[in-house]
Amino acid sequence: MIKHSIQDFKAIKENDPAARNWLETLLCHTPWHATVMYRIAHWLRGLGIPIIPRLISVLARFWAGVEIHPGAKIGCCFFIDHGTGVVIGETAEIGDRCVLFHGVTLGGTGHYSGKRHPTLGNDVLIGTSATLLGPIKVGNNVKIGAETVVINRDVPDNCTVVGAPGVIVKRDGKKVQEKLPPAHYTNSPEDTELKADNTPDP
Repeated sequence: MIKHSIQDFKAIKENDPAARNWLETLLCHTPWHATVMYRIAHWLRGLGIPIIPRLISVLARFWAGVEIHPGAKIGCCFFIDHGTGVVIGETAEIGDRCVLFHGVTLGGTGHYSGKRHPTLGNDVLIGTSATLLGPIKVGNNVKIGAETVVINRDVPDNCTVVGAPGVIVKRDGKKVQEKLPPAHYTNSPEDTELKADNTPDP
């Protein structure tokens, strides 16, 4: 827990040019505060302590505008920029060195039990107000653009995805225009209206 929090703090310096000195960052970078509170809540949840982990996550939401469920699994060097409006669901999994901007949602569709939220690989960057829903898988070295919507679709390694619904515009360093592959799990009938292909493009 402490080790990960220190790694998260170092990630701020690597990702945020506004982090001019360690004291200002320590006192004023509220997304990091929310991440530290998540680390504590996740640890307590692992010990089987009831209520308190959720209470800590609620306090973090009020303090930083970031809502991370204590049940989520987050790797090292995690960085949230700005923070306000970020929502990370209970069964979400996030790899190492991932970056989320404000307004990002890693949520569920409401039609699944058990694993309900996205899984991100390593070195994933998700832009402002992007929405990822359901137990989808996002590969390693992926960039997801601002306001992109990904529902019931997996995202392969080494690509850039933009749009609503999201499409692949760069893969392995080359410009492309490809649809995202269907998710690895079986869609339930109730999800028809939420399929990415049916999401209107503004």
